[in-house]
Amino acid sequence: MDEHLGVQGMLSRRAQRLLCLAGASWSFDRASEHLQELCGLQVSDTTIREVCQQHGAAGRRWQQDDATASRAFREAPGETEFSTDGTSVNTTAGWREMRVGVFAKRERGQPLRLPQWRERNLPKPTARVAHAGLVRSAAWGGQWRRWAARLGIQQTAELTVLADGARWIWKQAAKQFPDAQGVLDIYHVSAHLHQTAAVLHGEGSEAARRWVEQRRQWLLQAGAAGLLEELASERRHTRSQRKRASLLALADYVAPHVDHTPYRERLARGQTIGSGLVEGACKTVIGRRLKQTGARWRVRRVERMANLCCLLYSDQWNTYWTAKAA
Repeated sequence: MDEHLGVQGMLSRRAQRLLCLAGASWSFDRASEHLQELCGLQVSDTTIREVCQQHGAAGRRWQQDDATASRAFREAPGETEFSTDGTSVNTTAGWREMRVGVFAKRERGQPLRLPQWRERNLPKPTARVAHAGLVRSAAWGGQWRRWAARLGIQQTAELTVLADGARWIWKQAAKQFPDAQGVLDIYHVSAHLHQTAAVLHGEGSEAARRWVEQRRQWLLQAGAAGLLEELASERRHTRSQRKRASLLALADYVAPHVDHTPYRERLARGQTIGSGLVEGACKTVIGRRLKQTGARWRVRRVERMANLCCLLYSDQWNTYWTAKAA
């Protein structure tokens, strides 16, 4: 009868789902308190932890092996994007980098001219799938093709890779998706522009603000090549070693991405020029849940929790629990 009703031990599938939702949203002790307040369900934090660990592992196997896991992504309309980044988590083996990747599909928005770039209101993704792992960059990059294949992404020439300037990302992108269109996240470039402007004109000054706006317009209009020309000209006319060093550091950040800054063309086509999806995942999937004050995880446990949180962040949560109930 327990098997027929989907009861494992003392927990039905519906109860397991509630425990996983709470455990992926709050610390285990807070999840226990909230479940009692919201549902009248009295469950210890230890039980919540065990159930979350179980489904963190089971959910990853389901994503890898079950065809229903990728069906919604395959059938969703829109163009395919991939973005990745990393953030540190505290483990019993010390601070480790948790890498996060997000595949998404998105339809094009309204075409925009350069002065309107901040006003862009892109359509929300029609599908998204996140995954995470405590692995080195080469091993992480090696997983991308397998994830892409599961999601039905065969023509990588139709894929856009969006990321910040981290060298490991672009090295792996060139290796795994050599035909994809690369896009350097405009907001990370803007942050570097602000850092340089603070050195040149003083932090928060009106001159610094104007300098950033002018150089960003160069970047949006002519890409990295146009900005590099302007920075080289400024260095030639700057005597201060500190200011020259700051200009050079900015140029070094931008130089590898001459082919990754087609901002004008993408805005005109109504496409994104930012990697906000993975930035949000790092904050909500990893930061909000796994980097709480005092949290210190065993490596295997934190990967399972990251898997569970990724399942919740992705458009696969309902599908997973429906499959488990079948």
